[in-house]
Amino acid sequence: MIAVKRHLAAFFLGLAVVAAASPSFAQRAEEHMSAARAQALRECNAVASHYPQYTWGDTEITEYRDCMAQHGQQE
Repeated sequence: MIAVKRHLAAFFLGLAVVAAASPSFAQRAEEHMSAARAQALRECNAVASHYPQYTWGDTEITEYRDCMAQHGQQE
C-alpha cells in the first residue's frame, strides 16, 4: 500500500512539473521580447505568407526559418 502511494505521489509530481513547463508558460515569458525580435517576426511572417500552407507547406516553413536565421533569431 505504501509503495502504491509513493508511485501515485511521483506521478502527480511529474504532472505538476509538466504543467509548469507547458508552452503557455513559455509564451508568457516572451511578453517582453526585444524590438529586433518583434521586427524579425513581422518581416519573416510576411515573407512566409506568400506560400500558403495548403499549397506550399514546405516552402513556407523553409522561407520563414531562413528569414529568422538571417535576422539572427530563433524560429
